[in-house]
Amino acid sequence: MKIICIGRNYADHISELNNEKPDEPVIFMKADSSVLLKKFPFVIPEFTNDVHHEVELLVKINKVGKYIDKKFAHKYYDEIGLGIDFTARDLQSKLKEKGLPWEKAKAFDGSAVISDFLPKNNFSSLENINFELRNNNEVVQKGNSNLMLWKIDELIAYVSQFFTLKKGDIIFTGTPKGVAKVSPGDLLEGFLENKQMFKINIK
Repeated sequence: MKIICIGRNYADHISELNNEKPDEPVIFMKADSSVLLKKFPFVIPEFTNDVHHEVELLVKINKVGKYIDKKFAHKYYDEIGLGIDFTARDLQSKLKEKGLPWEKAKAFDGSAVISDFLPKNNFSSLENINFELRNNNEVVQKGNSNLMLWKIDELIAYVSQFFTLKKGDIIFTGTPKGVAKVSPGDLLEGFLENKQMFKINIK
């Protein structure tokens, strides 16, 4: 299983981090060991003092594909989920300053929350999916797939130019504005169209 992540796919999130708007999707990867086991807490690693939550819509690939045309991309997934891309922001900033890869800040153990998945037919439109993250019962991130710079089918077509997509691969489609530091004692809850998809304790 590959975990393929898209960065800078929401304009407001680009602005809040003072990043440059890209001309094409930004891709990075998470290791399979990044997956936070279900019902386990997220433990802040010792190498960072500034872990941020980034809630994202997820797509699970259902068959092998390479050089997928956008008009056929919808055939390569039938489930939508919700997740968190935990990011060691202090470490990422240092790496970015030196022009180095982000993996240490993005792909560390436990940095990927992956919910159960829902059939995409549950949604009236894949370009109008509401989702949100609550921290201690307060909404901290709120997004809608219509705000994506590149929609799901465009992302699948783009990513498949570089990587053969295989059954079970998961694409993190980017995070909306509102990313912020997590602290021990926080309780993060993710909702997809008002349905709770995960609950994570921070330690």
